[in-house]
Amino acid sequence: MPYEFHFELVMQSLDRLLWGAALTIRLSALAMVLGLAVGVCAAVILKNGPAYARAVVRAYVEIIRSTPFLVQLFIIYFGLPSLGLQLDANGAALVAMTVNLGAYAAEIVRAGIGAVHPSQLEAAQALGMTRWQVMRHVVLLPALEKVYPALASQFTLMMLASSVVSAISAEELTAAAHLLDSETFRSFEIYIVVMVLYILLALLFRFSFWVLGQIVFKRRRRLGAVRMGA
Repeated sequence: MPYEFHFELVMQSLDRLLWGAALTIRLSALAMVLGLAVGVCAAVILKNGPAYARAVVRAYVEIIRSTPFLVQLFIIYFGLPSLGLQLDANGAALVAMTVNLGAYAAEIVRAGIGAVHPSQLEAAQALGMTRWQVMRHVVLLPALEKVYPALASQFTLMMLASSVVSAISAEELTAAAHLLDSETFRSFEIYIVVMVLYILLALLFRFSFWVLGQIVFKRRRRLGAVRMGA
Protein backbone atom coordinates (compact mmCIF):
# COMPACT_ATOMS: atom_id res chain seq x y z
CA MET A 1 0.00 0.00 0.00
CA PRO A 2 1.58 3.35 -1.05
CA TYR A 3 2.43 5.81 1.66
CA GLU A 4 0.28 8.94 1.74
CA PHE A 5 2.03 12.15 2.71
CA HIS A 6 0.14 14.55 4.95
CA PHE A 7 2.34 17.62 5.24
CA GLU A 8 -0.68 19.71 6.13
CA LEU A 9 -0.49 18.33 9.69
CA VAL A 10 3.08 19.56 9.93
CA MET A 11 2.30 22.92 8.35
CA GLN A 12 -0.41 23.54 10.91
CA SER A 13 2.22 23.36 13.66
CA LEU A 14 5.07 24.95 11.71
CA ASP A 15 5.22 27.81 14.19
CA ARG A 16 6.36 25.36 16.88
CA LEU A 17 9.19 24.12 14.69
CA LEU A 18 10.18 27.70 13.84
CA TRP A 19 10.20 28.56 17.55
CA GLY A 20 12.53 25.59 18.11
CA ALA A 21 14.70 26.77 15.22
CA ALA A 22 14.91 30.23 16.79
CA LEU A 23 16.17 28.69 20.04
CA THR A 24 18.69 26.66 18.05
CA ILE A 25 19.99 29.89 16.54
CA ARG A 26 20.20 31.63 19.92
CA LEU A 27 21.93 28.71 21.63
CA SER A 28 24.37 28.26 18.76
CA ALA A 29 25.19 31.95 18.47
CA LEU A 30 25.87 32.29 22.20
CA ALA A 31 27.92 29.10 22.24
CA MET A 32 29.97 30.35 19.29
CA VAL A 33 30.81 33.64 20.99
CA LEU A 34 31.62 32.04 24.34
CA GLY A 35 33.34 29.03 22.76
CA LEU A 36 35.56 31.28 20.65
CA ALA A 37 36.53 33.27 23.75
CA VAL A 38 37.40 30.05 25.58
CA GLY A 39 39.28 28.76 22.54
CA VAL A 40 41.35 31.92 22.10
CA CYS A 41 42.29 32.01 25.80
CA ALA A 42 43.18 28.32 25.73
CA ALA A 43 45.25 28.72 22.55
CA VAL A 44 47.20 31.65 24.01
CA ILE A 45 47.94 29.63 27.15
CA LEU A 46 49.06 26.64 25.06
CA LYS A 47 51.51 28.85 23.17
CA ASN A 48 52.74 31.22 25.88
CA GLY A 49 51.41 30.12 29.25
CA PRO A 50 53.34 28.64 32.18
CA ALA A 51 53.92 24.89 32.18
CA TYR A 52 51.22 24.03 34.73
CA ALA A 53 48.60 26.10 32.85
CA ARG A 54 49.55 24.46 29.55
CA ALA A 55 49.15 21.05 31.16
CA VAL A 56 45.68 21.90 32.46
CA VAL A 57 44.52 23.31 29.11
CA ARG A 58 46.02 20.41 27.19
CA ALA A 59 44.17 17.95 29.44
CA TYR A 60 40.91 19.88 28.92
CA VAL A 61 41.32 19.85 25.13
CA GLU A 62 42.19 16.15 24.99
CA ILE A 63 39.36 15.09 27.30
CA ILE A 64 36.73 17.04 25.37
CA ARG A 65 37.98 15.97 21.94
CA SER A 66 38.17 12.32 23.03
CA THR A 67 34.67 11.98 24.49
CA PRO A 68 31.22 12.15 22.87
CA PHE A 69 29.31 15.41 23.11
CA LEU A 70 26.30 13.53 24.49
CA VAL A 71 28.34 12.23 27.43
CA GLN A 72 29.61 15.74 28.18
CA LEU A 73 26.03 17.01 28.05
CA PHE A 74 24.83 14.34 30.49
CA ILE A 75 27.68 15.06 32.92
CA ILE A 76 26.75 18.74 32.99
CA TYR A 77 22.99 18.26 33.19
CA PHE A 78 22.75 15.14 35.37
CA GLY A 79 26.12 15.14 37.12
CA LEU A 80 26.60 18.73 38.28
CA PRO A 81 23.44 18.71 40.47
CA SER A 82 25.20 16.09 42.61
CA LEU A 83 27.80 18.79 43.33
CA GLY A 84 25.13 21.35 44.15
CA LEU A 85 25.10 23.12 40.76
CA GLN A 86 21.64 22.89 39.18
CA LEU A 87 21.15 24.08 35.59
CA ASP A 88 17.99 24.07 33.54
CA ALA A 89 17.99 22.24 30.20
CA ASN A 90 18.78 25.30 28.09
CA GLY A 91 21.51 26.47 30.47
CA ALA A 92 23.13 23.03 30.53
CA ALA A 93 22.94 22.89 26.74
CA LEU A 94 24.70 26.25 26.43
CA VAL A 95 27.44 25.27 28.88
CA ALA A 96 28.02 21.93 27.16
CA MET A 97 28.14 23.52 23.70
CA THR A 98 30.55 26.20 24.93
CA VAL A 99 32.88 23.71 26.61
CA ASN A 100 32.87 21.44 23.56
CA LEU A 101 33.36 24.20 21.03
CA GLY A 102 36.06 25.86 23.15
CA ALA A 103 38.25 22.75 22.97
CA TYR A 104 38.01 22.46 19.19
CA ALA A 105 38.44 26.20 18.69
CA ALA A 106 41.56 26.11 20.89
CA GLU A 107 43.29 23.69 18.53
CA ILE A 108 42.23 25.66 15.46
CA VAL A 109 43.37 29.00 16.88
CA ARG A 110 46.61 27.45 18.16
CA ALA A 111 47.40 26.35 14.61
CA GLY A 112 46.76 29.90 13.41
CA ILE A 113 49.04 31.37 16.07
CA GLY A 114 51.72 28.89 15.09
CA ALA A 115 51.50 30.12 11.49
CA VAL A 116 52.53 33.67 12.46
CA HIS A 117 56.15 34.13 11.32
CA PRO A 118 58.64 34.86 14.13
CA SER A 119 60.04 37.78 12.14
CA GLN A 120 56.72 39.59 12.60
CA LEU A 121 57.05 39.26 16.37
CA GLU A 122 60.61 40.51 16.27
CA ALA A 123 59.59 43.50 14.15
CA ALA A 124 56.75 44.37 16.53
CA GLN A 125 59.05 44.19 19.55
CA ALA A 126 61.61 46.35 17.74
CA LEU A 127 58.91 48.99 17.25
CA GLY A 128 58.36 49.11 21.01
CA MET A 129 54.90 47.53 21.01
CA THR A 130 53.66 46.22 24.33
CA ARG A 131 53.06 42.52 24.85
CA TRP A 132 49.30 43.04 24.62
CA GLN A 133 49.64 45.07 21.41
CA VAL A 134 51.82 42.36 19.88
CA MET A 135 49.34 39.67 20.88
CA ARG A 136 46.34 41.59 19.60
CA HIS A 137 47.59 43.14 16.37
CA VAL A 138 50.45 40.89 15.29
CA VAL A 139 49.41 37.48 16.59
CA LEU A 140 45.68 37.09 17.20
CA LEU A 141 44.18 39.04 14.30
CA PRO A 142 46.39 37.47 11.61
CA ALA A 143 45.95 34.04 13.24
CA LEU A 144 42.16 34.35 13.30
CA GLU A 145 42.16 35.49 9.68
CA LYS A 146 44.17 32.43 8.64
CA VAL A 147 41.94 29.95 10.43
CA TYR A 148 38.62 31.76 9.97
CA PRO A 149 37.27 29.27 7.37
CA ALA A 150 38.04 26.36 9.71
CA LEU A 151 36.40 28.16 12.63
CA ALA A 152 33.32 28.94 10.53
CA SER A 153 33.02 25.27 9.57
CA GLN A 154 33.39 24.20 13.20
CA PHE A 155 30.73 26.69 14.26
CA THR A 156 28.32 25.34 11.64
CA LEU A 157 29.00 21.77 12.79
CA MET A 158 28.23 22.80 16.37
CA MET A 159 24.93 24.32 15.26
CA LEU A 160 24.01 20.98 13.65
CA ALA A 161 25.26 19.06 16.70
CA SER A 162 22.96 21.13 18.89
CA SER A 163 20.23 18.66 17.94
CA VAL A 164 21.78 16.36 20.57
CA VAL A 165 20.63 18.66 23.38
CA SER A 166 17.07 17.47 22.74
CA ALA A 167 18.13 14.46 24.83
CA ILE A 168 17.81 16.65 27.96
CA SER A 169 14.61 18.30 26.69
CA ALA A 170 16.19 21.62 25.71
CA GLU A 171 13.46 23.22 23.61
CA GLU A 172 15.36 23.54 20.31
CA LEU A 173 14.32 22.38 16.85
CA THR A 174 14.81 18.63 17.27
CA ALA A 175 13.01 18.61 20.63
CA ALA A 176 10.08 20.46 19.05
CA ALA A 177 10.03 17.86 16.30
CA HIS A 178 10.01 15.00 18.84
CA LEU A 179 7.04 16.55 20.64
CA LEU A 180 5.14 17.14 17.41
CA ASP A 181 5.87 13.58 16.29
CA SER A 182 4.42 12.18 19.52
CA GLU A 183 1.20 14.11 18.84
CA THR A 184 0.72 13.52 15.11
CA PHE A 185 2.65 10.27 14.43
CA ARG A 186 3.74 11.69 11.06
CA SER A 187 7.45 11.04 11.56
CA PHE A 188 8.40 10.99 7.88
CA GLU A 189 6.83 14.35 7.09
CA ILE A 190 8.04 16.01 10.29
CA TYR A 191 11.67 15.05 9.91
CA ILE A 192 11.72 15.92 6.22
CA VAL A 193 10.62 19.43 7.21
CA VAL A 194 13.18 19.47 10.05
CA MET A 195 15.91 18.39 7.63
CA VAL A 196 14.99 21.27 5.31
CA LEU A 197 15.06 23.70 8.24
CA TYR A 198 18.52 22.52 9.28
CA ILE A 199 19.77 22.93 5.71
CA LEU A 200 18.41 26.48 5.67
CA LEU A 201 20.02 27.19 9.05
CA ALA A 202 23.37 25.87 7.83
CA LEU A 203 23.17 28.06 4.72
CA LEU A 204 22.20 31.04 6.87
CA PHE A 205 25.16 30.52 9.20
CA ARG A 206 27.60 30.06 6.31
CA PHE A 207 26.38 33.23 4.64
CA SER A 208 26.54 35.12 7.94
CA PHE A 209 30.12 33.96 8.51
CA TRP A 210 31.07 35.03 4.98
CA VAL A 211 29.60 38.50 5.54
CA LEU A 212 31.28 38.76 8.94
CA GLY A 213 34.62 37.76 7.43
CA GLN A 214 34.28 40.39 4.74
CA ILE A 215 33.57 43.03 7.37
CA VAL A 216 36.19 42.06 9.94
CA PHE A 217 39.08 41.21 7.62
CA LYS A 218 38.36 43.56 4.71
CA ARG A 219 40.52 46.38 6.13
CA ARG A 220 43.43 44.01 6.74
CA ARG A 221 43.17 42.64 3.21
CA ARG A 222 43.04 46.16 1.77
CA LEU A 223 46.15 47.16 3.73
CA GLY A 224 47.87 43.99 2.55
CA ALA A 225 47.02 44.79 -1.06
CA VAL A 226 48.45 48.31 -0.65
CA ARG A 227 51.71 46.89 0.72
CA MET A 228 51.90 44.37 -2.13
CA GLY A 229 51.36 47.19 -4.65
CA ALA A 230 54.05 49.26 -3.02
